[in-house]
Amino acid sequence: MSSTRFAGFDLGHELTARWVRWTLLAWAAIAGWYLWQRWGYVNALGLGDTDDNMRLMQVRGLLAGQDWYDLRQYRLSPPDGLDIHWSRLVDLPIAALILIFKPFTGVAMAERLAVGIAPLFPLAVAMLAMGAATRRLIAPTVWPLSIITLMGCTATMAMYVPLRIDHHGWQLALLALTVMGIADPRRTRGGLTVGLASAGSLTIGLELLPFCAMAGAIVALRWVWDRDEVGRLRAYGLTLAGGSSAGFVVFASNANYAMRCDALTPVWLSVMVAAGALLFLLTLLNPASRLVRLGLAAAAGGIVLGGFAGLFPQCLQRPEGVSDELAETWLNNVREARPIYKHTFAMAFPIAVLPVIGIIGAGVAAWRARSADRLVAWIAIGLFTLFAGAMLLWQVRAGPAAQLLAVPGATYLAWIVVPWFLGHKWMPVRILGSVAAFLLVSGLFAGFVVKWVKVDGPPSKMRAAVGKANSRCASASAMRMLDRTLPPSTLFTHVDLGPRLIVMTHHKGIAGPYHRNERAILDVHHAFTGKPEAFRGIARRYGAQYLLVCPNMAETTVYRAREPDGFYGQLAKHKVPDWLEPVELPKNAPYRLWRIRYDLP
Repeated sequence: MSSTRFAGFDLGHELTARWVRWTLLAWAAIAGWYLWQRWGYVNALGLGDTDDNMRLMQVRGLLAGQDWYDLRQYRLSPPDGLDIHWSRLVDLPIAALILIFKPFTGVAMAERLAVGIAPLFPLAVAMLAMGAATRRLIAPTVWPLSIITLMGCTATMAMYVPLRIDHHGWQLALLALTVMGIADPRRTRGGLTVGLASAGSLTIGLELLPFCAMAGAIVALRWVWDRDEVGRLRAYGLTLAGGSSAGFVVFASNANYAMRCDALTPVWLSVMVAAGALLFLLTLLNPASRLVRLGLAAAAGGIVLGGFAGLFPQCLQRPEGVSDELAETWLNNVREARPIYKHTFAMAFPIAVLPVIGIIGAGVAAWRARSADRLVAWIAIGLFTLFAGAMLLWQVRAGPAAQLLAVPGATYLAWIVVPWFLGHKWMPVRILGSVAAFLLVSGLFAGFVVKWVKVDGPPSKMRAAVGKANSRCASASAMRMLDRTLPPSTLFTHVDLGPRLIVMTHHKGIAGPYHRNERAILDVHHAFTGKPEAFRGIARRYGAQYLLVCPNMAETTVYRAREPDGFYGQLAKHKVPDWLEPVELPKNAPYRLWRIRYDLP
């Protein structure tokens, strides 16, 4: 590319040689914009997701002296607490920020600053990784297009906004590093990158396990096709096994030493070590025949899968290991666990558009590739993106990863299509055509389609009421009201309100939406859907002193749908038993609160 100079400023040199500096400057500008735009939520500690609230409680426990390997949450499900299946890896940057700010701002503001800033760190990693991948795949100066395309990935970027402190942002950043490793022409370095990124992702959680498996399959297939890929495969196998082992030793909680299937436990650690060791053995053999390499890779895969099925048959079903009752009562109703075609057009269309564009872009890039290495790399990226798109047909929670993986293909289309319009002889085509082309190939047009094409119809009054209740009951002002009204107490309340309650008040709750705590979740549902006389027995087991309900909260619609005349259904109809003593709240309170009387019949 020829240099473009403006008053001594060499644009081509800056974009090529100093791209990391400019990417970080772009990240700083985006981070500043996000913090300015969302400062009101940050200042109110407006953690909107149950997992974000629980992550902060996990960090608070660590800073208060809770054991590194003890991840139980003792302010839910008293007296024993709830088992949380995460690791402490994602806690570290949040805890570090709190410790840095605390001497200058006090604890409360330090927490707010930490939860505002922490999600932006993995965004920097993702931007740099995608920039590196597209530079390797397309051209050294293409990285600004990859950043703009990434900014248009609405589902992906939602994981990086201030307050989104749960682990999904870091896992997506590691997935971006995986793409960078796949695109790396330096084979050993690429294998190291993919292996370490996969090990880090599994240490955090198993949400992206299918993507890690697909990345491993891609690395192995590249070796099957090209014997010279042996360095990439060897580095990948060693770092996958070694990195997973280190992640387990340093970050696995005491509870994760059990033979469970939902985290990096001995089950998955043994799988990763075995897979890494077998791949390393394949590289020692490295036969010249492509057919023999394919047979060896298939045999290694068969050994891993067969051993897994034989040694850990309990993991052949859903990894959460929950009962049919809990799955039917709660887990199957989690919205993000449903396939994309079961969601509204307004939600599904913007998520699905970019993966389709990315697959097309990777296909075009492979077709136009000028070298064998570039061809194989683009085929690998295309397969990865296609796999991610197929995952949407299983669960819509794959949307952020699918959009992220589509960035290289979409960037390539923008790189070849937009310049054609910019070079057109007619000015209207140059201006309007280039803008339209970029909106099309980047997927940004989906927002306009959703705005102007009304497929879903207006939201129902009930849905609006549910949304209002969810927002009001979790608000900082409402929670402060509960804090002022009662001394520290145990409140029997909804599963989805538990994590927010313990973050914002000095009270204890009963349950949170975490599958290892089946009894607590089912107890809450049984208490609200069963007979009124059964409620007190359940509440007594947890030492609950008060009953707190949020009328019209999403969870309450499940209670009423299942048992219209159950305990909550009767409360909703203002049929309150004598042993519930109302507690007066301000007129604008979104809750209803009662003291539970165990001394009355």
